[in-house]
Amino acid sequence: MLRLREIRLLGSRQALSALPDGKLLINTINAHSYNTARKDPVFAEALCNGGVLIPDGAGIVKAVKYLKKESLERIAGADLFAYEMEKLNAKGGTCFFLGSSEKVLELIRRRAAADYPSIRVITLSPPFKAEFSDAENRAMIDAVNAAAPDLLWIGMTAPKQEKWAYTHLPELKVNCHIGTIGAVFDFYAGTVRRAPLAWQEHGFEWLYRLLKEPRRMWRRYLLGNTAFIWNILKEKYNF
Repeated sequence: MLRLREIRLLGSRQALSALPDGKLLINTINAHSYNTARKDPVFAEALCNGGVLIPDGAGIVKAVKYLKKESLERIAGADLFAYEMEKLNAKGGTCFFLGSSEKVLELIRRRAAADYPSIRVITLSPPFKAEFSDAENRAMIDAVNAAAPDLLWIGMTAPKQEKWAYTHLPELKVNCHIGTIGAVFDFYAGTVRRAPLAWQEHGFEWLYRLLKEPRRMWRRYLLGNTAFIWNILKEKYNF
């Protein structure tokens, strides 16, 4: 079972610059994914053994301090995205976006062309389904390998994206950072509005999303946050 006190997390945005070059899977964890991973061993393995795990959630940052007396800086998936894209744009190269809908990917291509003119963007929208067939998995893997990207983003929502990337990592013949950042696809495309900076800085990005999409998000945040607190207490007091 996933235990937050046993996980090593990247401590700050500045630490992103120290990540090694080459093939590296970067996952994120927040309260929702923590809750899910406690019930999904494959997801837990993907998070713990994937490569690098960053604290994308104010709740995770606070929980780590409560459990381990360790201070972390929240690193949102959008922060990772901006850092990696700016780094690649400075030298030029190819970025592959795997996931989401063709509509979202088209918006990403348009915006990236203006924001990152030195990056060649390639996209692929996989079928929208719970599980892919062997042929569909092979087609995605072959498309990524053929592109030989300098940066690979995977956006299929958690835990699907993390499990897919971790399971197929040996087959991805790439020499680049691989980030699982599903929500960022929508944020960057503009199809979902991210919380204002003040909300982000004070740990209320979840509340902003709840207020914007109450019918879709109430279960995740109201029930999920309660379950997260309960799970952290169970870790703390071993019951």
